[in-house]
Amino acid sequence: MKLNLNYNKLEENYLFTEIAKRTAEFAKAHPEKPLIKLGIGDVTRPLAPVAADAIIKAVEELKHVETFRGYGPELGYGFAKRAVQRYYATYGIEVDTEEITIGDGIGEDIANVTDLFAHGENHVLIPDPVYPLYKATSPMDGQKITYLECNKENGFLPTPPDFAADMIYLCSPNNPTGATFSLEQMQAWVDYANRHGAIILYDNAYERFIGEDGKPHSIFAAKGARTCAIEFNSLSKTAGFTCVRSGYTFIPKELERDGMSLLRMWQQRQTTKYNGAPYMTQRGLEAALSEEGVAQADRNIDYYRRNVKLITDVLDKKGIFYSGGVNSPYIWMECPHGMKSWEFFDWLLNTAYVVGTPGVGFGACGEGYFRLTSFNTYENTAEAMERIEKLL
Repeated sequence: MKLNLNYNKLEENYLFTEIAKRTAEFAKAHPEKPLIKLGIGDVTRPLAPVAADAIIKAVEELKHVETFRGYGPELGYGFAKRAVQRYYATYGIEVDTEEITIGDGIGEDIANVTDLFAHGENHVLIPDPVYPLYKATSPMDGQKITYLECNKENGFLPTPPDFAADMIYLCSPNNPTGATFSLEQMQAWVDYANRHGAIILYDNAYERFIGEDGKPHSIFAAKGARTCAIEFNSLSKTAGFTCVRSGYTFIPKELERDGMSLLRMWQQRQTTKYNGAPYMTQRGLEAALSEEGVAQADRNIDYYRRNVKLITDVLDKKGIFYSGGVNSPYIWMECPHGMKSWEFFDWLLNTAYVVGTPGVGFGACGEGYFRLTSFNTYENTAEAMERIEKLL
């Protein structure tokens, strides 16, 4: 028997384990100190009521023989796909329901779609700093990786290189930096991908947080994206589905390589290795993407935006550089006084009793930066920033 030895190439990601360890040690040593966590990527606002009601109704249906359902379609129920189609239409983007697959969340699909690409034979571009998932899946498949440096000078947004590649991971609004592509910047990547026959894997989990006019809400706002891009989306952050888990993937019919349809390949992969998302979560997705559901979700997003303002007001007052916040729930701040990421983490934990995320955990280019999130309660965020303001 031969194992996948590419797993030996994986970098051990101790980021969140180490955060939990240091936080637990502090809490044990200082039980009287009230900790506030601004590093969490989880939400605190409840499900959109219309989505919760739809899930409850769907579960109720399963109690009765007349409305009971067994296995559903692996690629998603028609009603869920039509809900996604209608949502895309609000941005002027045409989608065929056949191009949509419904899943359990964005992370799974981003990882699983790599099954479509020959292992060990592709050159992958990954921004740095980056969501850890991207830099774990490619080594598992034995792919060659080039990291694209994202820094203050380029606005934490990668630009197409002067050499060819096969696969490109992009996320806008970005996690962890909050940086967001303009249509012109996005178009440059689409043109690059089409020129070199590359495929863009586009993480669109935070598009609903975009607050600036003119910023694209989908890679498919760019001309030519249907021949080079796959888009992944999720309801986790926008509609509070981190516990429920639901998302969708859009692969255009026009996307082909070597005479093979990637949509068809993905459908084959899913119907072979996946039994489909639960009926009740798909009813929740349908409701969450309705006009009423989106309006309810937007109220939660507005709540998180108030938290963003609490954070950025303090950073502005103290003259600390940051990106994000405007189009993102994340604030990517420069560590004060020239501190390293973990140094600032320990200082903040031990003096303000506030927990955030060291930027270096997202890649080498994150050293000297720190991620704060707006996902805690308003009261906790206000208290945390009051403590931080006194120290900076």
